[in-house]
Amino acid sequence: MTLPGTLRAQLEAALGAPITQAEPLGQSFGARLLRISTPQGRFALKWADRPLPGALSAEGRGLELLGSVGQVRIPAVIAIADPPPEEGPAFLLSEWLEGGGASVDMAALGAQLAALHRSTAPAYGLDHDNYIGGTPQLNGWLSDWPTFFVERRLLPQVERAGARGLLGAGRRHGLERLLARVGDLLGGVSRLPSLLHGDLWGGNVVAAGPSGAPALIDPAVYYGDREAEIAFTELFGGFGPAFYEAYRRTWPLEPGYAERRDLYNLYHLLNHLNLFGESYGASVDAAVRRYGG
Repeated sequence: MTLPGTLRAQLEAALGAPITQAEPLGQSFGARLLRISTPQGRFALKWADRPLPGALSAEGRGLELLGSVGQVRIPAVIAIADPPPEEGPAFLLSEWLEGGGASVDMAALGAQLAALHRSTAPAYGLDHDNYIGGTPQLNGWLSDWPTFFVERRLLPQVERAGARGLLGAGRRHGLERLLARVGDLLGGVSRLPSLLHGDLWGGNVVAAGPSGAPALIDPAVYYGDREAEIAFTELFGGFGPAFYEAYRRTWPLEPGYAERRDLYNLYHLLNHLNLFGESYGASVDAAVRRYGG
């Protein structure tokens, strides 16, 4: 693939070496994914002419924050550029992990994720906003977890769905009832603000080498209730018994998690409803019926 001249020049300056090959790997919410090669090795590149505003810089900052904890392997960030569209392409250049087709050691990931979740903050949120998929994710700090989950997670998705014409009267009223009950549904458990990957599904877990050592990519980082992270790992098929056994052995979940799990996943179901349409409507409605009272 031929890279735009300005982009190539920026990348070669960051790498200190010429690019010999650029292999397209697909696209993600308007950004192109490539593997680029130089005489010094291979690297991962995500770039876009018209990216979601601030998305690539937020992703890079998320990778750096996760990597700074040192519990789970995170690809090193090499360079980030996120200018206004009229000033050139945005890009995120990072380490390429040579997995060699190995299967990920999910037991190792479970133990490492529990250790990552031990990294905490004084409040819930983050010092900047980011994205969950292609949707803005608000992260302004709040001291109360149920309030954060309503105001920073569920309510923005509900408002977005309403603006997109995805809320009929019954769904809207059910969501309004549910939002009013979140304080009771999530109360009563001591919840540390844990550092979360934020978008932990199977596609964002890769092997970092031929031994299958786990690594995480494409985060939507914030400090939140670790139950929300574990819940999302169960939404689209789950991570397998070895992962959950290792996680719970390292740091058991609080009683009642199973009753709260589908409420946490309503955030992601609403996001998928907003991104991909009514095919996720039945799943949203099922969660609303369960928790809306």
